[in-house]
Amino acid sequence: MNKISTLANKVLSFRIKFPTINLPLGKIGRKAASIILWTPKKIGWVLRKIMYGIVATPGMVARSPVQLYFKTKIWRDWILGKIDYLEAESAKWKRTFQIVKSPYSLLLKMGFSPQYAIGLIAVGTTATTGVVAAEAMKPPSFAAGDPGVYNAPLDSPVFSDKEFNTLRLDLGATSVGNITIEDVSLGTAYTGSTLPSGQTNVIFVGGLPASSNPTFAQTYLEVGHLIIDRWRCERLDISDSEIHKLIVSGNASDGQSISAVAGTPRDRGINGGNRADDMTTQGGYYDQLRITAASSGVNGKVDVLRLSNLYSKGGACTLKYLKVGTMEVTLNEIGGDNTLSTKAFTIATSVIYKSFTNTSNVEVSMAVPAVQ
Repeated sequence: MNKISTLANKVLSFRIKFPTINLPLGKIGRKAASIILWTPKKIGWVLRKIMYGIVATPGMVARSPVQLYFKTKIWRDWILGKIDYLEAESAKWKRTFQIVKSPYSLLLKMGFSPQYAIGLIAVGTTATTGVVAAEAMKPPSFAAGDPGVYNAPLDSPVFSDKEFNTLRLDLGATSVGNITIEDVSLGTAYTGSTLPSGQTNVIFVGGLPASSNPTFAQTYLEVGHLIIDRWRCERLDISDSEIHKLIVSGNASDGQSISAVAGTPRDRGINGGNRADDMTTQGGYYDQLRITAASSGVNGKVDVLRLSNLYSKGGACTLKYLKVGTMEVTLNEIGGDNTLSTKAFTIATSVIYKSFTNTSNVEVSMAVPAVQ
């Protein structure tokens, strides 16, 4: 049986073997053969690149204006940032030179009397006395921080006197772009000062009611953006006003009553075309600050009114008869009787708002402001 099986395997099982042919290609021949074999792959690669370019071109064309815009925007913002910085530095240097060349005005802002200020500077030569006298005879101005009654946008007062220490700014038909008053002490917050006779407000900002004079028609102070920032007051009262966007944030008060009522006051900004120059003053000691619309039936108008770092004592800080686009009351300290039962900070129900943000306002017992 085994022999038969072995014979069958030999008969039925066979292999065909082809001879191996070695072509004499040599080094050059092998390289040519490689090129011939890779040519289709390279053609395919080139075709794929061409098709990718055809498909990607519309997207690149569409994106190129956007990329160009963002690159241009980076340069634009860089240039504008440098311009804003230079303008701010220019204003600071201008004010620095004003102070340096006006030592007499600087001493008056520090609370010295005119006679004492002249005595301090004039201790020296006759030439120094002459300089002091020349400066003392210079007309007062709002920019220099001299007290007086100013009709905005005039920088020179319509009334001033060495015994008159109120900073009063009256606004009328001529709108003002920007009014900034900052870093001043008011009322009895410094030694030797008293409030003006018959006055109970250290700060008053707003219009005037008709009842103040039988022939006087009601006025309002219209403000695009009003900033009440870092005040120190014994009382802060806001009433009889229309405010589109009211922001009250970060205030500490010796008792508070915030009762503004929702309504529909419109948003507003103050235009006026070729309006008045900005009015800015910094530093000084006054018995009172008043910003009012004092002309009968004529609302005062200012686009941005910033009142910052005002330190007061001896009376209330009052804001009344206002029509404001956006009003910010932030980071103020209000109070002075060491009890939370009386409300040092009040926003009355006569204040109407469209949008109201009321955050981070706390009640803290505090004593009266210290005399500086």
